[in-house]
Amino acid sequence: MSVVIVIPARFASTRYPGKPLAELTGASGRARSLIRRSWDAARAVGGIDRVVVATDDDRIRVHAEGFGAEVVMTAPACRNGTERCAEAVATMGISPEIVINLQGDAPLTPAWFVEELVAGLRAAPRSDVATPVLRCSGRMRAELIADRHAGRVGGTTAVFGHDMQALYFSKEVIPFASDDVGPDAPSPVFHHVGVYAYRPGALAAYPGWDEGRLEKLEGLEQLRFLERGRQILCVEVQARGRQFWELNNPQDVSRLERMMSDMKID
Repeated sequence: MSVVIVIPARFASTRYPGKPLAELTGASGRARSLIRRSWDAARAVGGIDRVVVATDDDRIRVHAEGFGAEVVMTAPACRNGTERCAEAVATMGISPEIVINLQGDAPLTPAWFVEELVAGLRAAPRSDVATPVLRCSGRMRAELIADRHAGRVGGTTAVFGHDMQALYFSKEVIPFASDDVGPDAPSPVFHHVGVYAYRPGALAAYPGWDEGRLEKLEGLEQLRFLERGRQILCVEVQARGRQFWELNNPQDVSRLERMMSDMKID
């Protein structure tokens, strides 16, 4: 088995309890749950051998099995999606080349984001993890800043070196830039897309490490890899006209529905 997508989904989200079962209405007026839309996004990716939902909640299991998903039950003690992915892979007893963590709050993730992520990790043998980054337009950067000023987490940003290896991830809007840019102009800020590709050895090691100090402060699971000296490759992806946003807060439902309407996504 080569590439497996795991969709971690938990009911007890701090910012949005029951988030995987929240319904999003598409362009035609048809409503589907967040976990169903994430499953559909995973199934659209080329070159994938298996897609599974990893959860600790029977409500999510019953719902996901109802639309045909394969479900793996994991422990409530998993502290984040990476730990849940690691447990799911161990429970299934498989040894894939690459494990993809397609987090269940990003149903607008285009298939090519994941396909290019897999290609990037295959081409970077020294990297343990790869994750996509998307250059923000001036408009998107302004929306991220507005969310932070309002006390909301609108998204995560990433900074990386010339070799595309990650230097840091933050829920703040970094790097700081004093100059404004036009709404449609490229900004110096890169939005971190919440998808990861792991080499199995790094993924298996992750749950055995203590939570890192920066991981706790930011609430970002990927920082545990950086704090342990593991390399995370940032793969720049192109939107190709697609709008992208994660569902982090209840207020994001209307934003995603507006985007789906604009892009005529049912």
